[in-house]
Amino acid sequence: MDKSSIGQHISQQFNIELEEIRSRVLAMGGLVEEQIANAIKSLIDADVNLAQAVIENDINVNAAEVAIDEECSHVIARRQPAASDLRLIVAVIKTITDLERIGDQAERIARMGMHLAELERPKNNYIEIQAVGERVRQMVHKALDAFARMDIGTAIEVAEDDLSVDQEYDGIMRQALTFMMEDPRSITRMLDVMWTARAIERIGDHAKNISEYVIYLVKGKDVRHTSLEQIQKQLKSD
Repeated sequence: MDKSSIGQHISQQFNIELEEIRSRVLAMGGLVEEQIANAIKSLIDADVNLAQAVIENDINVNAAEVAIDEECSHVIARRQPAASDLRLIVAVIKTITDLERIGDQAERIARMGMHLAELERPKNNYIEIQAVGERVRQMVHKALDAFARMDIGTAIEVAEDDLSVDQEYDGIMRQALTFMMEDPRSITRMLDVMWTARAIERIGDHAKNISEYVIYLVKGKDVRHTSLEQIQKQLKSD
């Protein structure tokens, strides 16, 4: 399946509906990307106002999920799609669920940022959080790009990036534990850092999920709970 296959229906209105759904997913993705970037920035800059804006904007992410989900339900009821069209609708429903959960994690990061703004800041100003936060934001962007272009190659790159994020997350957790053992006064701050790192790692997982839906959409293969090596092997065998 490729993007050109959308638009071959007898009903021009059906074509319009499918393209509208795709566009709304990408718009929701753009909003979620902005939430991630602002959440990380609010933590790094100790910007409580920006953090509060992220928290308040989460309602818009939730509303987008509900609206797109309802539209998908209407399309299924009206059109009874089959084959690739049905895969598109299923992939969209799964994708917006992960986007909503990414929004929840961005909100969580913003809340941790508000708390950390009240505490003594480290000399490196949470540079490790900034680095891995930017990486997962790029992962979300790439996953959405893969969805927009139905690009399996980019989807595979997102899965590869997730392995790096997991390694960075492990490093942050080990560092935080070391700080807490060396200086018990840092425990409160380090716990917030650990929860923030966990939220960032989960965003990476959700981005990977979206990339897996792209593979399902294009190839009709469900590669969830499958290692990167197995995914690559399956795709090469096609």
